[in-house]
Amino acid sequence: MQAFAVATLNGLSYGLLLFMLSAGLTLIFSMLGVLNFAHASFYMLGAYLGYSVATHAGFAVALVCAPVVVGVIGAALERTLLRRARANGPLHELLLTFGLAYLLAEVVKLVWGLGSVSVALPALLDGPLVRWGETSFSRYRAFMMCVSLGTLAALYALLRTSRTGLVLRAALTHARAVEALGHDVARIGTLVFAVGTALAALAGVIGAPLAVVEPGMAEAVGSIVFVVVIVGGLGSLGGAFAASLLIGCVQTWAVGSAASLGALFKMVGLQLPPAWATLAVAQIAPLLPYALLVAMLACRPRGLFGRREDDA
Repeated sequence: MQAFAVATLNGLSYGLLLFMLSAGLTLIFSMLGVLNFAHASFYMLGAYLGYSVATHAGFAVALVCAPVVVGVIGAALERTLLRRARANGPLHELLLTFGLAYLLAEVVKLVWGLGSVSVALPALLDGPLVRWGETSFSRYRAFMMCVSLGTLAALYALLRTSRTGLVLRAALTHARAVEALGHDVARIGTLVFAVGTALAALAGVIGAPLAVVEPGMAEAVGSIVFVVVIVGGLGSLGGAFAASLLIGCVQTWAVGSAASLGALFKMVGLQLPPAWATLAVAQIAPLLPYALLVAMLACRPRGLFGRREDDA
């Protein structure tokens, strides 16, 4: 029971990190209608910038500076490149962000090299927060959860209680009317893209001490992020939050499970071929998010909290 509790806490911390990363992509899609294929590359860029800043100025400074720098880069890219591509249709937007992903990957290789770098845990956050026998939950994971929940609260306050959020939500569905009232909708789009990329960078800085920071990390996490936003429902922050926690917990439980696939199927009255029955649940843990994605697309294509076009 203690091991399950720790696994659940680890799953929640991983899920909340996924939410911070997917929240930026969801905001960008909601406002601009762009599925940003370079989003995970901004996560990687945040991790590398956080590593460099933390090495010279400390982790706390990196936590602030790296997201700000990446957000400024994102705003510049939106104004100079993405805004031009949007005038030519969705295909050009997708191709542009696809190219940006490769460009950022090459920039990272040129600046930081092809090898991996190690980001040390802050001394204040190193060590267990609570310990149950041989299992423990680390202080750093608790810190990750607090920052992620703080981000969720800040996004909710921005979108639901502030005047900026009111204008932004109005621009999502009535851009012409908002523009007629004197608001610069294009500038709002730039702000949203900057915030979305900054959130990805913040996730990169926070996740770096627990991950392998190397040039292929964007490819490793990018597919999971798209699974989250599709399972949750495109454009839904609440859906991204629910899907992040679901995928984080399911994958963490599977990794820590000692059960076999055959035993699980036997519990529901099904029998697998011997070659499949001997597989451990932990072995198929990386496949579970994609299996969930396929099941969701087959049974509920709009996702957990997404809306059909005719419901809008």
